[in-house]
Amino acid sequence: MVLKAKPLKFSGLQKEVLSLYRSCLRATRNKPIEKRQHWVNFIHGEFGKYRSIPKRDFSAIEHLLRLGRRRMDMYASPLITDVN
Repeated sequence: MVLKAKPLKFSGLQKEVLSLYRSCLRATRNKPIEKRQHWVNFIHGEFGKYRSIPKRDFSAIEHLLRLGRRRMDMYASPLITDVN
């Protein structure tokens, strides 16, 4: 008998965080090839900073989502080519 793993069920906020993360990674495709790894490392680092926030801290997560969306819009500008 083969056991199938149950699909993970994410809350609405978790889905929003994952969506923002994926959008940020997709946005790196518009950056110069030689700078893309800097962007990916930056994104991993920024999301990693807040991994320890409890899933039930809704106000903090919603605040960080708003902040993340604003930053993504700003960093998506073609004028910004690299992060340090």
